Amino acid sequence: MDGNMTPIRHPFETIPAEGQAIEVADGILWFRLPLPMKLDHVNVYALREADGWTVVDTGFASNRSRKIWQTIMDGPLEGRPITRVIVTHHHPDHVGLAGWLQSEYGAVLWTTRTAWLFARMLTLDRHEVQKEETLAHYRAGGMDAALYQKRLNERPFLYSDIVAPMPLGFKRIQEGEVIEIGGRQWDIRMGNGHAPEHATFWCRDELLVLAGDQILSSISPNIGVYATEPEADPVAEWLEACERLSPYANEDHLVLPGHKLPFTGLPARMRALIDNHHNALDRLVEHLATPRTAAECFTILFKRPIGEGEYGLALVESMAHLNHLYHLGQATRTRRSDDAWIWQKA
Repeated sequence: MDGNMTPIRHPFETIPAEGQAIEVADGILWFRLPLPMKLDHVNVYALREADGWTVVDTGFASNRSRKIWQTIMDGPLEGRPITRVIVTHHHPDHVGLAGWLQSEYGAVLWTTRTAWLFARMLTLDRHEVQKEETLAHYRAGGMDAALYQKRLNERPFLYSDIVAPMPLGFKRIQEGEVIEIGGRQWDIRMGNGHAPEHATFWCRDELLVLAGDQILSSISPNIGVYATEPEADPVAEWLEACERLSPYANEDHLVLPGHKLPFTGLPARMRALIDNHHNALDRLVEHLATPRTAAECFTILFKRPIGEGEYGLALVESMAHLNHLYHLGQATRTRRSDDAWIWQKA
């Protein structure tokens, strides 16, 4: 990292209490919604409009989240309507209640076409047993045998369990557009890798960035390969997006991320995100001097124990990094008799 770069700073070290807000800029409120996992929260933002509020991201669809939103509407939002919901990307902690805010409160959904299509498709995908394609993906990654057996015999945890039905109709946002949110003009710039066509918003009037999960302050977003596209190379897409967005970064940008704390020092953070992945790839390729499954690469990639709650995300992220090395010609793979890919340094 360039030693001249300003280090990351966190102007707001206190987090919002449940159902309460912290004003991070004039007319911009920061809330947190709970998540039932190790990463136990998602940040959402409300921007004051002349006729109500624009909300950016929503949290999971759950009874608890709906009650918190009611508290937010009656309290910090002053009973003024939510007229628009902007969804940064299709992951359930960001889009979960977008359909509910549309159908129950008349909000208009603004998001990318890819995010809407993924969300709409996944909410309609309902099944009571694990799909063979998913099981084959687990086997390809070399999933722990006991955990595989457990997944085989349990009802799958579905997207539709935590995402409200998506009504027909949305307003598409695209790369290069300029839109008004909260009385400010914002450039839309797309990220990738963590989620396809992930929207980020860069304010023209103040040094503000609504970053979703594309840019986080202290963790790297999950970058995974799933059964829907097992040959994908999201790591290449992630690195390309980071390099493309980096020139826009200013030391004094206040970044409003989807998780963790708002921060400044964006150039240093962008450099760290890029370097961290290159370093992980360098460690991984040397680790493959001995043939390994994706599951046997956790220790070298994450450098910490992986429990059952994190296992699925760790597996798809390991597979993503291995796919990247494979596409670069730095690793080879062969099928084992149990369907696991065995990866080796080329």
